[in-house]
Amino acid sequence: MIHPTAVVDSRAEIDSEVEIGPYAVIARDVQIHAGTIIGSHVTIDQDTTIASDCKIFQHAAVGAVPQALKYQGERTFLRIGRGTTIREFVTIHRGTAFGGGTTEIGEENFLMAYTHIAHDCFTGRKVIFANAASLGGHIKVGDCATLGAFVAVHQFVRIGNYAFVGAMTGVSKDIPPYVLAAGSPRAKLHGLNVIGLKRHDFTRETIVALKRAYRILFRFGLTLNEAIERVTAEVDQLPEVANLLAFIKSSERGVTR
Repeated sequence: MIHPTAVVDSRAEIDSEVEIGPYAVIARDVQIHAGTIIGSHVTIDQDTTIASDCKIFQHAAVGAVPQALKYQGERTFLRIGRGTTIREFVTIHRGTAFGGGTTEIGEENFLMAYTHIAHDCFTGRKVIFANAASLGGHIKVGDCATLGAFVAVHQFVRIGNYAFVGAMTGVSKDIPPYVLAAGSPRAKLHGLNVIGLKRHDFTRETIVALKRAYRILFRFGLTLNEAIERVTAEVDQLPEVANLLAFIKSSERGVTR
C-alpha cells in the first residue's frame, strides 16, 4: 500500500507488498522488495536497493549523496540487507567512485535513532548501532558487532566480528574481533566480550582460547609481532583465534590496545 501523499518516481521499482507511509519521497532507480515498510516523511534517494522485510521509520534519510568533497556526481549505490531496521532520523549515504562505489548494510542490522553511516561503509550481519553512533567513510564493521550511543568511528577503521564498543567512545584505530572497547576521547580495550560470545553460543573451549590469546596480545607488554608469535605457538589455533590473528596482521591503521 502506498499512501496517496507519498511521492514515488515512476522509475522506482516497488514490490506490491511494500507499505509506504504519508509524505515519503522515493526517487528514481530505487528498488524496494516485498515486506518492507517505509514510514512517514522518509526520503529514499536514487540508486538505493532495499531488501525484503526491512522497516524504515519516520524522517530517516536513506541513499543521499555522500558528504565527500571529491564526489563529483558519479553514479554510486546503496544496498540495505534483508530484515534491517532503521529508526527515526537515521542518515545513510551512497558510495563514491573513488571508494568502490557502494555503501552496503548487511542483513538484520538495527540502526537506532540518529545513527549516521557515511559513504563506502560496509557492515556485516546483525550489527547494532545505538542512538547517534556514527561511521566516517570507508569503514568495515563485522558480523554481530555492537556500537554504543554516540560512538564516533574514524574513516578507514575496521571493527571486528562480535566486538562491543561502549558509549561515547572515539575510535581511531581498528577494534579487534571479540573484544570490549571503550574510552573518551580514544578507545582502549577492556577485555574479551564474554557476555556477547556466550549469547551467540560460543563454546567454552573457544572462549578459553580467546581469553588466553587476548592476554598475550594485549596484557603481556609485548610488541604485536612478539605477541602474535606466542599466540601461534601457545594457543590452540581454533578458527576464532586464527581470525583474531589474521585481523591484527592485516591492520593498516593500527590496532586499539
